[in-house]
Amino acid sequence: MSEPVESSEVKSPSYDLSKFRLKRILTNNSVRKSISLLGTFPDLGTEDAIVVFEKNAYRESDVATESPSEDSESPKKPSYFSADLKVDTEFVNNIYGSFQVVPSRDLCGVKSTVIYPATEKHIEKYSVCQKYLIRETPDLYQKITLPYLTSSQFSLEWVYNILEHKQEKERIVFEDKDPETGFILLPDLKWDGRNIETLYLLGIVHKHDIKSLRDLNGSHLDLLRNLRQSSKDAILKRYGVNPNQLRMYFHYQPSFYHLHVHINPVRNDAPGIWCEKSHMLDTVINNLELMPDYYQRATLPFVLYEGNKLLDLYEHEQPIRVVPVLTDDKEQPEKGSTDAEPADGFSDDEQEERQCKRIKLATPEPKEVEATVQACA
Repeated sequence: MSEPVESSEVKSPSYDLSKFRLKRILTNNSVRKSISLLGTFPDLGTEDAIVVFEKNAYRESDVATESPSEDSESPKKPSYFSADLKVDTEFVNNIYGSFQVVPSRDLCGVKSTVIYPATEKHIEKYSVCQKYLIRETPDLYQKITLPYLTSSQFSLEWVYNILEHKQEKERIVFEDKDPETGFILLPDLKWDGRNIETLYLLGIVHKHDIKSLRDLNGSHLDLLRNLRQSSKDAILKRYGVNPNQLRMYFHYQPSFYHLHVHINPVRNDAPGIWCEKSHMLDTVINNLELMPDYYQRATLPFVLYEGNKLLDLYEHEQPIRVVPVLTDDKEQPEKGSTDAEPADGFSDDEQEERQCKRIKLATPEPKEVEATVQACA
């Protein structure tokens, strides 16, 4: 059977990025040095587009300096410390200096991701809004989550294009073609493909009937073990990263419902690694070894954003946005009663001693401190 011919669309987008027109800023993350924009390509129509710009992380080679003994005829690698560096001095004060610098063009690249056309779910994903923690029981999954994701999830066509080698074939790092335990390993869109410090790969399984953690059971242990070991071996061979320095985990809820594992170095603070989102592959395997139907019986917490329709469905089932006011029916002790708790929280100290301790916790006016200290002497 001949291999499918690779499509050229991957290298020839239908839009011209320079013609993007901004409607509004969705997020501006000063920590990750990234910005997400909502707009359109007017020459193509009125459909929404999302453009994400993210400054690349530094590579050690970018700050390398040349040695006088190095061969002057060998091609020079881009470096911040070169004649191309433009320096604008802001101030110099004794041993401290502050500058604005512009390195060579080769070091000024910005990673960009484009989603076009973008759906409401994409816009919601990249927007800043309130977050709520949902505690999904197996019953709630069957009653609310599963019907919702079945009817409204993102299209998986792009996933099947990868698995069938119709798209992104040149980006595949490793592939095990076994239909039951096989998978494809390739870079995530968030990685620039160059800086090992920010390495980010996805392992997408070949099986089409596993949507998420909820579908995993003991029969999938061979798949998960192969996914873990073969990925480690491939990454060590390709990138030289110690397997014991890799973080491998699933998201719940995932961004798309075809089982995939996220892989990045433990030293990299990758997005989505927080405890209410990620489930370590090692832990998932161990849970299934202990209890084959663990994920059909467990309560799985996950986060929903304001504006998500699934949040509205859960709101109909139980209060999410508004917390009910709790009333304390316990009878309050009378003033002067020995059962009353001191207002300042110290329960076994004399009044003057409590006042002395309060000095360390509060910042009263100097005269008040002086008077209190004298009283405690």
